[in-house]
Amino acid sequence: MTRRMLAGVLVQGAHILGLPVVATEQYPKGLGRTVPEVAEHLDGVEPLEKVCFSAADADGFDLDGRTQALVCGIESHVCVSQTAHALLELGLEVHVARDAVSSRTEENRELGLHKMESSGAILTSVETALFELLGAAGSEEFKRVQGLVK
Repeated sequence: MTRRMLAGVLVQGAHILGLPVVATEQYPKGLGRTVPEVAEHLDGVEPLEKVCFSAADADGFDLDGRTQALVCGIESHVCVSQTAHALLELGLEVHVARDAVSSRTEENRELGLHKMESSGAILTSVETALFELLGAAGSEEFKRVQGLVK
């Protein structure tokens, strides 16, 4: 699966588990809208348009008292990194789904991941994160999530 597809799987899994999803778009008039692999799974979540790099600085961004965040997106070394760092500064536990983040170059992707991890973010994968959130097998949610990652 591509990184875009895995980001879509992460969004679907969040919905199955009843977790809130926050989506942002960096200057969509110039850079385009959310990729279809993710957009088709937002299920009514309206992406917040932003020109700041950190999603946490976007107008309307609200984690509703959450203490943890699971982050994915594009430009690991810019928007994803600055978002993760801002969330860490707010005292959140930040997980970054490394297989659902990208950059235009692999070098920049790895640089962004390294910076986030060095600052305290926890690198994970989509599958790892979803099964950690589930905690156990045997539920209807488990069956649905399992179907996503197969």
